[in-house]
Amino acid sequence: MIYFDNAATTGKKPESVIKAVDHALRYFSVNPGRGGYELSQNCAEMVYECRRKVCGLFNCEREDKVVFTKNCTESINIVLKGVLQNNDHVITSSMEHNAVARPLYKLGKSGVEVDYAEVIFGDPEATVRSFERLIKSNTKLIICTHASNVTGEIMPVEALGKLCHNNNILFAVDAAQTAGILPIDMVNMNIDYLCVASHKGLYAPMGTGILVTRGNIFDTIIEGGTGTDSISTSQPLDLPEMLESGTINVPGIAGLLAGIDFVNSKGIENIYRNELRLAEYLYKKLRSMGGITVYTPYPQYMAIVPTISFNINGIPSAEVAQMLSDMGVAVRAGLHCAPLAHKRIGTLDVGTVRVCFSVFNNVNEIDMFANCILKIKHAKK
Repeated sequence: MIYFDNAATTGKKPESVIKAVDHALRYFSVNPGRGGYELSQNCAEMVYECRRKVCGLFNCEREDKVVFTKNCTESINIVLKGVLQNNDHVITSSMEHNAVARPLYKLGKSGVEVDYAEVIFGDPEATVRSFERLIKSNTKLIICTHASNVTGEIMPVEALGKLCHNNNILFAVDAAQTAGILPIDMVNMNIDYLCVASHKGLYAPMGTGILVTRGNIFDTIIEGGTGTDSISTSQPLDLPEMLESGTINVPGIAGLLAGIDFVNSKGIENIYRNELRLAEYLYKKLRSMGGITVYTPYPQYMAIVPTISFNINGIPSAEVAQMLSDMGVAVRAGLHCAPLAHKRIGTLDVGTVRVCFSVFNNVNEIDMFANCILKIKHAKK
């Protein structure tokens, strides 16, 4: 099968990741650091090494600020529900995934003010002004996606971080589509909370996410055993224990550690440029066919991540995806859990067909994919 649904999860994992998970299941099936025996301590060292590598990847100052979660959505929920209180004001963008939109909707019903800044396509400065116009005296947080999971467009995160810094506002970034693909520097970008889907651009197993925090988390959404201060019924206030109740996903973390090493060995810049070339190649092919609407702008460097959304005119996106599946091609169709983004680009009623590349895709696969699209077009004439 040709796998082009990498925006959902990278379908092919490096062999090193598979081996790391296998090794952890065989030799690290223990609670890290919660036992006095050597195996537990060895496991804790591996977990710490992963935190250290995460810090290096995103320029976070302290390993204890790296929290392991089960996915990016959980990381986002921890931030939104652990930072925002009644009468606080939060600003997000018109291109957000439901991982942001749904918890904000719930918080809005309980007294948090929520505003949506319009994303101005092709004009990052205008987008920043959209956010700036919405700032109030009680604005506590700005949260936005780093890149749209629908169109691939990159948000002006660095400029938004500066805006937040200058106005004493906390800044959270949903890096589900960018971690491992674009360089992220939490200090230089003034990011207080970075939410990561490890199973995507970092090639880790599913069920792994990361929250990296430079700002405070004021409340928890889960409490329980942490292996520290066990006599107290109160949740520890120190990170990462405050947010890591229960047994953590040791095999997943081992896979994440191997995934980070894999990305570092390839080089984020090289990964991004190679995948962007594939996106550009597909973009040109689709635009040359006729009868196809492409919603992603031209794949320019640092303008989009390697994601292309399109429709074959007159054919529902879900039907196209099914026909492609029958031909051995995996893509995603519909609303991609991002109705705000589809409303913004005018596809809320029809959705789109989405293609997203990984380091394991190549030009030959795109040629075969393009032939499949031509077959679908001709079959429906």
